[in-house]
Amino acid sequence: MAKEAIAILESGLVCSVGLNAPAAFAAIRAAITNHSETKFIGANGEWLIGAAAPLDTSWLGRTRLVKMLASAISECLNNLDPAQLPAVPLLLCVSEVDRPGRTEDLDNKLYEALQSELGWQFNKSHSLIIPQGRISAAIALAHARKLIYEHNIPFVLIAAVDSLLVAAALDEFEDSRRILTDKNSNGFIPGEAASAVLVGRSSKEGVGQLLCTGIGYALERATIHSEEPLRADGLSEAIKNALNEAACDMGDMDFRITDNSGEHYYFKEAALALTRTLRRRKETMDIWHPADCIGEVGAAIGPALLGLGLAAGRKAYALGNNMLCHMGNDSGQRAAIVLQYEQ
Repeated sequence: MAKEAIAILESGLVCSVGLNAPAAFAAIRAAITNHSETKFIGANGEWLIGAAAPLDTSWLGRTRLVKMLASAISECLNNLDPAQLPAVPLLLCVSEVDRPGRTEDLDNKLYEALQSELGWQFNKSHSLIIPQGRISAAIALAHARKLIYEHNIPFVLIAAVDSLLVAAALDEFEDSRRILTDKNSNGFIPGEAASAVLVGRSSKEGVGQLLCTGIGYALERATIHSEEPLRADGLSEAIKNALNEAACDMGDMDFRITDNSGEHYYFKEAALALTRTLRRRKETMDIWHPADCIGEVGAAIGPALLGLGLAAGRKAYALGNNMLCHMGNDSGQRAAIVLQYEQ
C-alpha cells in the first residue's frame, strides 16, 4: 500500500428503516423499505413518496438534523471511554452549499447546536465541516488519515446528516423530473438520514475491522445535467486512483457498495466504469445500493456505506473481504474507496 490504512471501527445510523445501525443494516440486508406519503404534493396533485426517519414530527429544520445526528454519533461512540471524547475530532459531512433546500446557515450553526445537544465538546483544533455532498465521506477519510498518522490522534469521528424532505429540494428535483413517481420511473425516493463512523489505526487485536486502503478522486464532465455522451471517465479515473493507492486492481474486488439511488444515469455510469477498470474475468461483481431502502439521503450516504461494509463483514454476509465503495455528486465530483475486511 502506498499509504497507511485506517480502520473503520464503529458505526451509527438513523434512517427511515431503523433508528440504530444494527436495525437499519438488517433491514437493508432484507431489502425492507419504509417509503410513505410525505406532506408535500407533487405537480400531478398527488402526495410525494419519501423515506422519512420515524422520529418526532414536531422536530423540523435544523432541530431535526441535530437530533438525528446526535443519535447516530452517540451510538457510534458508545464503546469509547468518555474521558477520550474531548480529544476526538469531528469531521462533519453536509450537503453542498448550492444544494436546493439546504438549511440556512448550516455550516455556522449545526456544529455548535450538535455539541450542545450531546453535552460535550469535540477537539476544536482538528474538527472540520466538509460541505461536499455525497463525496464528503471520502474527503473526510483522507483527512482523518492525516490526523491519525501525522498528528498522532488515536480516533477520528466522521459523521454526516442530510435531508431532501424539504419543500425547496423537492420542488427543484421534481421540476427536473428526478423524483420517482407513478409518472416517472427514472428517479429516486427522497429521504433523510444521519450516519457516523469512528476511525482509527488498524490493529490486529479485538473485533473485526474494515480497513480503508485506498482513496481516489476525479471529475466527470458528462454530468447528469450535461448533454455530453457519458463514458464514465471521472468514475473510472477515481476507481483507478483508489486501486493504485491500495496496490491492487479491480479484479481483486469482490463486490461494490454505491450511492446509486435509482436514476438510470448513475447505474449506467457504474456499469461503464466497471467495463473500463475490470481487466480479468470474474463470475460476478455484485453492486449494493442501500438507497433503495433508505432513499436518497445526500451527504449522509457516505458513512452509511462504510457502516454497511463493516456490518456485512462482522455478520459474515459480505460477498468477500474486498469491497469497492464509490459515490458521486451531481456536479461531477467522483470518489472511490477501497475497503478490506480483516477478522
